[in-house]
Amino acid sequence: LAISCFFRLVIDLHTMNSPLIHSSRVPLLNLHANLSRVIHGKSECLENLIVALLAGGSVLLEDVPGVGKTTLAKALASSLHLTFHRIQFTPDLLPSDILGTSIYNPVDGTFTFRQGPIFCNVLLVDEINRASPRTQSALLEAMSESQATIEGVQHRLVAPFFVLATQNPVEFHGTYPLPEAQLDRFLMQLNLGYPDLDTEVEILFSQSDRPPLDSIEPVLSVAELLDLQRQVRSVRMDESVARYLVMIVQATREDSRLRLGVSPRGSLMLYRAAQAVAYVAGRDFALPDDVQRMASNVLSHRLTMTSKARYGSTSKTQVVADILSRVRVPT
Repeated sequence: LAISCFFRLVIDLHTMNSPLIHSSRVPLLNLHANLSRVIHGKSECLENLIVALLAGGSVLLEDVPGVGKTTLAKALASSLHLTFHRIQFTPDLLPSDILGTSIYNPVDGTFTFRQGPIFCNVLLVDEINRASPRTQSALLEAMSESQATIEGVQHRLVAPFFVLATQNPVEFHGTYPLPEAQLDRFLMQLNLGYPDLDTEVEILFSQSDRPPLDSIEPVLSVAELLDLQRQVRSVRMDESVARYLVMIVQATREDSRLRLGVSPRGSLMLYRAAQAVAYVAGRDFALPDDVQRMASNVLSHRLTMTSKARYGSTSKTQVVADILSRVRVPT
């Protein structure tokens, strides 16, 4: 125990003296503090959301109504000095309502393109599964290539571009399941869950005066966030760790409980997430622990289970946990 504590102290001192921490840790801590003022008792979920932001990926928040999914998205947008748009998905929503359309001017007989709400930095897609698959497909190109092709013309989206979508998994009336191609474009899926007793009491008193969301101030600008994302891309990953990551992904393609495993896009997103979580931890190199920590959130929603497994007692997260226990960790 004494030896373990000594090495832990050495690691902490190295982290404190690292220039990486002094230059970039402060705005990340401020961002986490902002989110914690609004969402109580969900520190790990908030950390994962920040990791996704640094990795440059989008997030799907799936949970029951009333646990704070939309509030968390709005708190993130308020904490960033970025342009923010919100789209409430409904069954009658059209792709042009998201992307934009050309408006005819009868005076001079010309068409003027009017941008849709997708042209922003942070896009909140509320209840994404309420829109038809045709409308959901309007996000595919934007989420994977940061551009939108409208009437044959390619429009680049502003950087950084981040989609935060919410959906309710227990409501089926008037909803459409997300297709695999849509799910594969989300870096990770997060679940908030119900708060414990003490946390829920704390939530009641935090709302007694005014909502904490109203007092949030931006702590990150566009330039700062882009710089952080560039630093995340420079985090090193040894070939043995990268091979370990790919072995986990390939194991999902060979598991008899799965009809569809993780795609190469999923491998790349797990790679980016491992880089980001290492960066948040104050390291300029990724460890197998980083891959393991992000595996469930990054990989689970990309899996398609067989009918037999789906109606059994096994969940997607359990499948990922079983694979992690089987794949040999590099030393």
